[in-house]
Amino acid sequence: MVDNVAVVENKSAEFQNLAETGVIARPRQFGAFNWIGLKTLYKREVSRFLKVGMQTLLAPVVSALLFMAIFKLAFPDRGDVGGVPFGDFIAPGIIMMAIMNNAFQNTSSSITIAKVQGNTTDFLMAPLSSLELALGFLAGGASRGLLVGGVTLVCIGLLGVADISLHSIPAFLFYSVTASFMMAAIGLLGGIWAEKFDHLAAVTNFVILPLTMLSGTFYPITVFSEPFETMSHFNPFFHLIDGFRYAFTGSSDGSLMVGIVASLVLAVVLCGVCWAVLRSGYKMKA
Repeated sequence: MVDNVAVVENKSAEFQNLAETGVIARPRQFGAFNWIGLKTLYKREVSRFLKVGMQTLLAPVVSALLFMAIFKLAFPDRGDVGGVPFGDFIAPGIIMMAIMNNAFQNTSSSITIAKVQGNTTDFLMAPLSSLELALGFLAGGASRGLLVGGVTLVCIGLLGVADISLHSIPAFLFYSVTASFMMAAIGLLGGIWAEKFDHLAAVTNFVILPLTMLSGTFYPITVFSEPFETMSHFNPFFHLIDGFRYAFTGSSDGSLMVGIVASLVLAVVLCGVCWAVLRSGYKMKA
């Protein structure tokens, strides 16, 4: 027994000497938060959609511009909407729709593809906590949403189809970032829940699309009769689009303070749920 202990101590001392001389690398110490792992996961998520930029960046921008063209051509003599030119009214809604859709699609597709292909071990076995995983995926999804929204904004401005001068930069930044993280969180939860792409399509068709189309993206909610106009104020997407439109036009259909509080609380809660679900291993760990 004594001999075995001596052997272990000798081996430990020998390993220590080799580590000090650089022959054997010491195990990397990450500390309380693995910033290197988080940065790597984020770069992986960004690289994933940049590699297919034609599909993930160019296609959404073209779709947004087609929406603008169709509405401008279909309603050439459309007057002002609440004192705002029609083109200036719908442009912020289309940009916000691009931000939300692409933030959702990035996280949802990333998780679903990994589950279908059996590649979830690539990030589950990495030295990343559930919080680091959630932050990495959410930041990647938000980056795609913001990038697509930014490119769409620039293209609309260059084409001159709408006046995109900013009325409130803080509102523009707040609603852009909040919407992108909120939708990235919804996409992450949808991807975790979905077992195949049909399930993910159901979330898109029966949740995301109806809420988007009924949020006042292309029209003021005042066109609704009661009680549907009041019900529209309970649509979280309405507050995102209404606040984002205010950032450009200076006018809104709802209460900005209610929209700010509701959007921020919902985004934080959804991100927290993502953290909790990843921590539980729901549908991710056998």
